[in-house]
Amino acid sequence: MTQIGIMIEGQDGLNWDRWKRILQTAEDSGYQCVFRSDHFTNASGPHKDALELWTSLTYAASHTSRIEFGPMVTPVTFRHPSMNVKYASAISDLSGGRLYMGMGTGWQDREHESFGIDFPELSERYERLEEAIQITKLLFESDKPVDFSGEYYSLKDALLLPRPVQVGGPPILIGGNGPTRTLPLVAKYAKEWNAVFIDHETYKERTESLNDMLEKQGRQPSDVKRSLMTRIFYAADEDTLNTQLAAANQTADALVERGLMVGTASAVIDQLGAWAELGIERFMLQWIDQDDIAGLEHMAAHVLPHFHG
Repeated sequence: MTQIGIMIEGQDGLNWDRWKRILQTAEDSGYQCVFRSDHFTNASGPHKDALELWTSLTYAASHTSRIEFGPMVTPVTFRHPSMNVKYASAISDLSGGRLYMGMGTGWQDREHESFGIDFPELSERYERLEEAIQITKLLFESDKPVDFSGEYYSLKDALLLPRPVQVGGPPILIGGNGPTRTLPLVAKYAKEWNAVFIDHETYKERTESLNDMLEKQGRQPSDVKRSLMTRIFYAADEDTLNTQLAAANQTADALVERGLMVGTASAVIDQLGAWAELGIERFMLQWIDQDDIAGLEHMAAHVLPHFHG
């Protein structure tokens, strides 16, 4: 079944009032999931509210009962991987196993400089990410103390307690389209690959490459769920939609060609259906206007029933 959820930019004005409304709307309206970015500030311009990731997901775990949720994604630079494991395991248990563990390299230099966080070159961040994933899997999966000696991280006689309710811990999700670094990590370690702002042709190339990599790892294509994170321009009527597009100085055709979702309900249904035919099983639709609850409710009423039943 095709799953449709939303993705919120946590650095773009997210505060408790907005987060509570978004979660309640998603829970009540039938969205399958709510994912959010993990950033300490926005990339440019005046600083905005930026609700801390794990605190906000603890609230999501205890104030919803149905939706899945998680980071999209948590950068390896922010926290020691063993601490992320502790947070994720506890929040997953609190939610009854609804957390997905999205992991990534990080990319935004401003937040690292502002908050005094080291920001090594991308090649090192990928190396750190792989070690972090290895530590995460060790701690999630082992019911005995483990050791790990890497170039950047180490464990000595470490045991995650209490043991995760989910066997093997929360599923690991890796986002990104890179064919030489990201996809090999997905093939080795992930339960879900999240393609990001990608067009149809590139997605078809990347998903076939991933299938080949999975085979070399002794895994099946069905072992890794395929999801898509992309922005949506949605409106109840054409006039409102055109106003949105004019404000963004974009045309619908150009955006759709790049893989974004644009339109009123009927157009978005068609676009989602075309992606689903390519193998996308879950959508995280980037919802920019965090105060547009009416738009979320309208899309839920007019789009979700075509996919969620």
